[in-house]
Amino acid sequence: MTDQTARPATEAPTEAENATVPPEGQQAAAPATPPDPLAEAQREATEFKDKLLRTLAEMENLRKRTAREIADARTYSITGFAREVLAVADNMQRALDAVGPELRESGDAKVKSLIEGVELTERELLKALEKHGVKKFSPEGQKFDPNVHQAMFEMEHPELPPGHVALVMQAGYMLGDRVLRPAMVGVVKAPPKPQPASANGNASDA
Repeated sequence: MTDQTARPATEAPTEAENATVPPEGQQAAAPATPPDPLAEAQREATEFKDKLLRTLAEMENLRKRTAREIADARTYSITGFAREVLAVADNMQRALDAVGPELRESGDAKVKSLIEGVELTERELLKALEKHGVKKFSPEGQKFDPNVHQAMFEMEHPELPPGHVALVMQAGYMLGDRVLRPAMVGVVKAPPKPQPASANGNASDA
């Protein structure tokens, strides 16, 4: 007798039989978790904020650099003209220095008026120079600085220590933070070194 329960050879397997059975000890992979829209939006917002802050910082640096370059160009474009004007200021100062105290006191009204006019003109000239960034400086009594002073000679001074400016022959001028013309000065020299003592305790004749 034939087995009534036997399946015909042409019968297709059922859907349950077609299902893939995972190997022993291995479970089927869980479906991927969909991304959280809120977390993704927060991440993008943080990135955009960082980019915006960097852009703003770069724009601010560019603005400051441009403003500084424009200011420098305006200040130092008058260097040649300022040097020419300094000769006029020097001549006025020489004229005033040539007027001794006796002439100032004993001169008539016209002479005094002339002196006052020259002094007023010098003040107005210096004020106009300062308006464009040119400032006069006279470093008498200050420590000698080779960056802004030009030493013309050395001299002794009873009060100032060595290396200080004892006399200003010609005032200096600054253009902004640069030296337009160094001040010509006399510097206090160091005291002479003591002569070395000889073997008998007397100073050497050398």
